[in-house]
Amino acid sequence: MTAKPSTTAPLPSAGIDQRVVLMIAVLAGFITPFDGSSVNIALPTIGTEFAMDAVSLSWVATAYLLAAAVFLVPFGRYSDITGRKRIFTIGISIFTIASFFLIFSPSSLVFILLRVAQGAGSAMIFGTGVAILTSVFPPGRRGWALGIYTTAVYLGLSLGPFLGGIMTQYVGWRSIFLINVPLGILTILLIRWKLPGEWAEARGEHFDLGGSVIYGVALIAIMYGFTLLPDPAALLFIIAGIVCLVVFALWEYRCPAPVLHMRLITGNHVFAFSNLAALINYSATFAITFLVSLYLQYVQGFTPQSAGIILIAQPAVQTVASTFAGRLSDRIEPRVVASAGMGLLATGLFLLTFLSGTTSLWYLTGCLVMLGLGMAFFASPNTNAIMSSVEKRFYSVASGTLGTMRLLGQMLSMGVAAMVFAVYIGRVQITPANHPQFILSLHTIFQIFTVLCIVGILASLVRGKLRE
Repeated sequence: MTAKPSTTAPLPSAGIDQRVVLMIAVLAGFITPFDGSSVNIALPTIGTEFAMDAVSLSWVATAYLLAAAVFLVPFGRYSDITGRKRIFTIGISIFTIASFFLIFSPSSLVFILLRVAQGAGSAMIFGTGVAILTSVFPPGRRGWALGIYTTAVYLGLSLGPFLGGIMTQYVGWRSIFLINVPLGILTILLIRWKLPGEWAEARGEHFDLGGSVIYGVALIAIMYGFTLLPDPAALLFIIAGIVCLVVFALWEYRCPAPVLHMRLITGNHVFAFSNLAALINYSATFAITFLVSLYLQYVQGFTPQSAGIILIAQPAVQTVASTFAGRLSDRIEPRVVASAGMGLLATGLFLLTFLSGTTSLWYLTGCLVMLGLGMAFFASPNTNAIMSSVEKRFYSVASGTLGTMRLLGQMLSMGVAAMVFAVYIGRVQITPANHPQFILSLHTIFQIFTVLCIVGILASLVRGKLRE
């Protein structure tokens, strides 16, 4: 049975300007992915300054992802109870303050701890931003608004490597975090001055602290296990995390006010299968940029700057097409549009399985364009389906669940890539001598991702209709 969204809950205050809400969401949607993608470009420089080894350096990204994943659903539920605008404002404040202090980081330990704070802040932002948008925009305009929001996210992903590389080279890596400060302050001021009212449809309900702790432990174990792949110890952590998830599910069934209502998963096919499709999507696509970047630089001989320009093709197409795809999902059943997007992704990934040392740049760019279109036609319609399938009092939990699927998918995607590399190449540096093994690794990884997308098409199609 699919839970129907409420159609009677009014806006929390008369006179709310939808354009202001959209502007706030766009700023928040841009700032966090821009930060993440630009930091990835600066990692070698950061590692050199702090004398960090490869394992320590990996925690710059992992600490952020872990904190974000652990807090997304709990903060989403807490915001439904205490107020989404309140938690959103606290989140953007924490993210901005952490960004400011990152500029003055004296050591790698302080740097990683501040990245944890950034991750917690981003969890509050992503767990409530989409929920506020969904609360303000009616179903007939919701896909359009979510499409613009998704465009801002992809724009951040697109500009991050390009501007981050320039700023790291000419100003220094600390300047990357400086950009977050004025954008964060502007967002806070807009909220304080231009956004009246509050959204808290679950006000007065109990917050499930015990369930939140079990949930956090489960995700930490699973995601830490992904970072250890292909080490055998990774399996122990992943299994322990899965056991904790089972305990969490049993706890939630018996809890009178759970952090995650299990009927959203067991009784709402649209919600359950849309989130499964999102998990598969991110598992099959997140590592693409990483893999193609290595291919361009190691095999084709491009400089990092040139490789970055080529890689812009995918997120640039996503940015242009996302708004159209979101608007299309307002008129056509979202599962149809999202499934078509997943089909484009499967096709693009399959074409990448034929990469070789002499593959033309036009062929590769064409694949990236197809992948960009696929992501655009999947992401915003799928988000529209998830957010429109639940009652208003579950908007933040639904947004947080989707964000968790994204983060778990990202970790799984990188885990698959690391595992295949370990099997075919081993823990050695990539050199011309092992380029054939590297190409074979790419073929295997893209084949796995293609199969995942095919499974994702099925999950997307069986979710059921959102509209009768």
